[in-house]
Amino acid sequence: MARPILSEGPAPGDADGGAASRPAPLLLFRSLRPEQWTKNLFVFAGLVFGLELFNITSVWRSAAAFAVFCALSGVVYVVNDILDREADRRHPLKARRPIASGALPPGLAGSAAALIAAVALAAAFRLGIPFGAVAVAYLLLQFAYSGLLKHVVILDVLSIAIGFVLRAVAGAVVIGVPISHWLLVDMILLALFLALSKRRHELTLLAAGATEHRRILGEYSPYLLDQMISVVTASTLVAYIFYCISPETVQKFGTDTLGLTIPFPLYGIFRYLYLVHQREGGGSPSEMLLNDRPLLVCVALWVAAVVVIVYLKPFGV
Repeated sequence: MARPILSEGPAPGDADGGAASRPAPLLLFRSLRPEQWTKNLFVFAGLVFGLELFNITSVWRSAAAFAVFCALSGVVYVVNDILDREADRRHPLKARRPIASGALPPGLAGSAAALIAAVALAAAFRLGIPFGAVAVAYLLLQFAYSGLLKHVVILDVLSIAIGFVLRAVAGAVVIGVPISHWLLVDMILLALFLALSKRRHELTLLAAGATEHRRILGEYSPYLLDQMISVVTASTLVAYIFYCISPETVQKFGTDTLGLTIPFPLYGIFRYLYLVHQREGGGSPSEMLLNDRPLLVCVALWVAAVVVIVYLKPFGV
């Protein structure tokens, strides 16, 4: 049964066990949501699939790119929390966030976010103009989402998905490797799958009060989202299969056995759907990945299988 939305958020300072008494740097750190770091793992796609995994220079540059995107995505979370603080106070979970609860002043949070963004972008351009340009594009897209696009049906989830693709593109340009078009298509479809699942979770969690928290939820219904998720699920799997068996992939990696990894995304997506529909999950993909052991094991095995097949070629061509 969907849980009803709270009529009011906690009083300022009462959220999360007296957050107002905690130091401002700690509250700011929480607002950056470091637990969402898994979303930035898309940055490493270029490293793995660009055959640069054992190149120390590329590894260090990819790690630096990952850190930059962790900082930039944290800035976006802070800006979102500032803009949405009134609506968040009516949400059963988001009302506990430092800004929504009143424990962290919006002005202080905004100033800190601007400083972090400036430092992160400076570091991005130190890694190269192409990478810096992608970082700027990512930040502009996220600000456009926070201000306008999140209120436009369909464009809201597409904007989220494109953000993931920009992470992958950034990871490729920072080490100077091309990235397969099929892989980019698969990434945007996977990100769409996660975004649509999150919308469904919000809609069912907030029930009748959904539009009070996020107006765009009024444009969706569980049935519509289930139809979209079905289309994207099938498309994601088909795109990955085409990537694995395409002549371009076989020629690049020197093996035609990448298709042996197909069962892992099959299981992973089906497991995610199970958690969304049977366990009321999907609100936070990062939390689901880290807290659901079967899903975490599946992802780890997929990564290991890809590395073994692509780099060691145990089965030949």
